[in-house]
Amino acid sequence: MRDSEELFEEVDDVLRRLRPFLMRDGGDAELVEVKDGVAKLKFLGACNGCASATITLKAGIESAIFEEVDGIHEVAQVF
Repeated sequence: MRDSEELFEEVDDVLRRLRPFLMRDGGDAELVEVKDGVAKLKFLGACNGCASATITLKAGIESAIFEEVDGIHEVAQVF
C-alpha cells in the first residue's frame, strides 16, 4: 500500500486539473488530508454551501479521483 503523502500528491494533481471547472463558477476546492484511503476536501468560494456541492463532489471530483488514483476508496467533504 502506498503512503498517504504519495496518495495526497496524486489526488491533488487530479484536483488541480478539475479546478478550472470549479473556478469558472466562482468556486474552488482544497485537498485537506488523505488518510487511510480517504481524501478529505474543503469547498471554497461559491462551492462552499452550494446546493450542488454534493453532486459536484460525488459525480465529478470523486469519479475522477477513483478513476485515476488507486488506493482511495472514499472522498469526503469537510467543513
